[in-house]
Amino acid sequence: MSADQPEFLRATRESYDAIAAEYTDRSADELAGLPLERALLAAFAELARAAAPADATPPPVADLGSGPGHVTARLHDLGLPVFGVDLSPRMVALARRAHPRLRFHVGTMTSLDLPDATLGGIVALYSVIHVPDGHLAALFAELHRVLLPGAPVLLAFQSGDVDERAHVAERFGHAVSLDCHWRTPETVTGHLRKGGLDVTARMLRAPGPGETRPRALLLARRPPAGPDDGDGTRTGSG
Repeated sequence: MSADQPEFLRATRESYDAIAAEYTDRSADELAGLPLERALLAAFAELARAAAPADATPPPVADLGSGPGHVTARLHDLGLPVFGVDLSPRMVALARRAHPRLRFHVGTMTSLDLPDATLGGIVALYSVIHVPDGHLAALFAELHRVLLPGAPVLLAFQSGDVDERAHVAERFGHAVSLDCHWRTPETVTGHLRKGGLDVTARMLRAPGPGETRPRALLLARRPPAGPDDGDGTRTGSG
């Protein structure tokens, strides 16, 4: 990791490296108990296929904060060309072991090693919660940069009635240093719009078994290219 990257990235990487094995044991099949998330992944897959350029090889989609790789595998099962990106090298190693036929890379969603306008969609389930408020608009601008016009984004995050920040110093018996940002759907919607992404649907569900906070789920997209966009790109929303 580059020395000039923000401190929150180093702390998050080291924390998830420390808990990777236990986190994987508890999370690898969590989608089995999350019917709404499964339904939205299926809707995302349909939107990604609809937005893909006609008569061309389907563009890849990225699962950002891919962790154990279970969401990446679900997207693959839905027929999408997909790869996972995670900040934690240990998480990536475990995902590769569990899903050897899929691609996983170490990287950060805040600075993706990808050319402009190459992705057919992005999923980030419960992985933006460690990004501080001051970095959110830049994060979503980065997603805008790598997405093809019209390509969808699916976000999920723990939420509540107000924006809050909590610091976690221990998890699964390991010392960690994680700041968790609980945000309302309205707050994240505002940051998405600042990053040039249009929000197309919002949902807020009650906590399920073993959960303590409501879960927000947002569908967004990079705006489609308009007739005045000579290079096929747009920098604003709408």
